[in-house]
This record gives sequence, C-alpha cells and structure tokens, in this order.
Amino acid sequence: MLKRVGGEIDPEGAVITIGEADFPVPFPTGLEFNSPAHGNWNIVHTGMLMPEAIQIYVCADNCMRGVVLTAAEMNAAERFSFVIVEEENLLNGNLEDVTIEGVTDVLKKLEKKPKAVLLFTVCLHHFLGCDLELVYGELEARFPEIVFVRCYMDPIMQKHGATPDQKLRKAMYDPLTAGYIDKKTVTLVGSDFVLDKNSDIKRLLKKKGYTLREIPACRNWEEYQRLGEGEFFISCYPPAKYGAEMLAERLNRKHLYLPGSFDYGEIKEELRKLLQELQAGQENVLGIETISEELEAFCKQEITLCENAVGHAKAIIGDTSIVLDYLYHPRPLGLAVFLLKHGFHVTTVYLDSVSPEEKEVFDWLKIHHPDLELRATIQAKMRVLPRHTEEKVLAIGQKAAWFSGSSYFVNMVQGGGLWGFDGIRRTLELMTEAFLEEKAPEDLIIRKGWGCESCI
Repeated sequence: MLKRVGGEIDPEGAVITIGEADFPVPFPTGLEFNSPAHGNWNIVHTGMLMPEAIQIYVCADNCMRGVVLTAAEMNAAERFSFVIVEEENLLNGNLEDVTIEGVTDVLKKLEKKPKAVLLFTVCLHHFLGCDLELVYGELEARFPEIVFVRCYMDPIMQKHGATPDQKLRKAMYDPLTAGYIDKKTVTLVGSDFVLDKNSDIKRLLKKKGYTLREIPACRNWEEYQRLGEGEFFISCYPPAKYGAEMLAERLNRKHLYLPGSFDYGEIKEELRKLLQELQAGQENVLGIETISEELEAFCKQEITLCENAVGHAKAIIGDTSIVLDYLYHPRPLGLAVFLLKHGFHVTTVYLDSVSPEEKEVFDWLKIHHPDLELRATIQAKMRVLPRHTEEKVLAIGQKAAWFSGSSYFVNMVQGGGLWGFDGIRRTLELMTEAFLEEKAPEDLIIRKGWGCESCI
C-alpha cells in the first residue's frame, strides 16, 4: 500500500496540552529522534571529573564511536582508551580474557600510571554472562596500585533499575573510605557542576564555618579522597540521589536530598533540614525555636529579593512568549509554575516524561493552566514539525531554543550549579540577558557537554 508523503505533519503524539496529558508519560513510545542540542552531559563528561583517572571502554566499534568522539571533542583523548570486542570474541566465549588482556595492554603502554581506571563494560558483557568478578579480581592483582572503578555502558538496562548515568554517579564515589570525619566539612555528591558560590547552601555553610567539598572542584587524587571526610552528604541533582544514598549507607553517614526548586516553601523546608543537621553536629546545640527564627529572617529577606528580581525581569520581558525545557533544569514544570504565578507568558514546555517529584505541580497546571502546551523532544515527528516563529520568543534551555527556532535563549543545562532563592534570582537575570541579546544556537547547542572544554 502506498502512502502519500509531504505536506503538513499531524502533531498528534508529539504535542499535547497538559490538560489532556497523562502522568508521568504524556507521549506514546516509539521511534525516537535525537536533536542537535547536545549540551547535556554523558557518562564520558561526568567520568572525567574524577582527577588523575582514565577511562577504558570495552565494547564493539559501533558503541565506541560516540564515546570516542566525546573524549576527542572535549580535548580529553589522553585520558581515554578502548578495547575493541570483535565477533570472534563472542563466538569463542572469551570475553573475560579479551577484557583482562586488553586493559592490561593499555595500562602497560602508559608512561605514567593513573590513580584510578574507570572501566566501562557494556551490554555484551551482560548478554554473554561475563564473569566480572573474575575480571576485576585479576586486574586488581596485576595492578594493585590502581583503583578500578566498576562502570557500565549498558543502555539496554536503563528501563529497569538504575540508569548508566546513575550507576556512574555511584561508582565514582566507591573508592572513598570511612576514615577520618571532619566535623566542619560537608560533601556534595553526584553533581556535574560546582555549586554556585552565591547559592543558599554555600552561603549558609560558610556562615556556620563549614567547608563544602565537591568532586568538580577536586584538582588531584588527594583532594578527591578527602570527599569521604564529610560529616554528612548532600545531593541536589536528581540522578545523583541513588549514588548518594548508597554512599551514605556504606560509610554510615547521614544523607540529605535537597533538590533544586522554584517553590519558596520547598526551599525554606530544605534549608530547615540543612540547618538542623548542622546544629546536630555542634556542641552548643540551638533549639528548634532559634533555628526557626534564623530561618524566617533569612527567607523573608531572600523572598523579598526574589520578588524584586521578578519585577525587574517582568518589566523588560513583558508578555513575550516563553518556552522552556527539561534540559535547563530537572524541574521544568516547577519553573513554569513559578513564572506563570508571577505573570509571565509561558506557552510551551519541552519534555518527554514528568518526574515523580513534579506530580504536584503537574496536577496544579492541569487545573489552573490546562492549555499549557507540552512538546516532546525525542518523538520522531519533532524532526519535521515547524521550528520557526514569526514573533520574538524567549527560550529557556537549548532544546527549547532549537525546537522553537529562537535565537533569544538561556544557554545552560542541568541547573548549572544554581540552587535555592539565589538560583531563582539568577534564572531571572539569565532570562533578562537572553531577551536583550541574540545568540547563535547553530553554533552553541551542537557542542557536547555545556561547561566542558570543546574543540568544536
């Protein structure tokens, strides 16, 4: 049967109003499209945060292409090696030998041995039932001075349990040991970006005399090892929560999950948890009432500053249409709610699923803004649906910029280290700057790993 092609594309299945959308997956699954917006970090980018370490991938040519290009594009090829698995290795059933001898060959050729090796096994290791305990045991016996970090590039597993990204964010902290505990140190776990120096968390920690340690700030192996000294652990980026919980359980420490938010009340409660944990570790413990008074004063001042920032941004942006995406921040619907409640004209949110953390705001939007448009980013139709607009549109995020065709956009991913009340103010500042100055999306968004060095 022949089917006519060309003409207008029916957006059904790729575009829906939130009033008609189902939670947590608004769009049907099927053939997927990958847009040119590549600012999100992948496992190569994240793994490079571990200082004095190299990455070794053991996989077939087709799997290797993407990770090799990522390492080359971020000028980190000297910290990247690979072992090619060929068809005969599968037929002969000697994947263990191929992995052990391949990695051994790579390490013997290095003039300077790394402190750690992030060894990535792949789907083939699962399919063939490779004995990874044997593999790691032999490598650790051959190179006792090197720490082998168990990493996985197994996208076939991401629909079940932890994703490769979550597994990596856990594995990168596995070498840390339960040794000395610094009562004036807190460790932030699993983020790709250093928490902004003006973030509420850093300001409060500094005020209380605490040091915050983070893997993106580690310059060498010694600094990395000191991450384990934290009195307790914090995670802010949702994919980091799994690894942070596992680390806290293993080292018998407390873990606080303080995700970025655009809700004043939620930020206040997260800060309350932080202050209470800080006071719990001190000799002169303040009462709950004292903590509440301190928190109330802080939040009152911060909210006033946020509302002033809203007024300034609104005066400049006016009723200009705003589109935003999940790549800018893991809570895009929360950002949409904040902007809509403050009078901004948000028309579209680009996402493919809704986080369980956003169930409440999803329900609120269904009632109060049922016409808010949701657009997929990976649905196949998005490749050919129109990507231009006659009027000026402000885009928040790379995917929103590319799909809307706007050159007025906020170029940032994964929250960019912003957090809390200050994160809200900084978002409003970035929106204002983006509204007033055009950017070249065709140049910026094709670069992998926003914030990383890029040779493109």
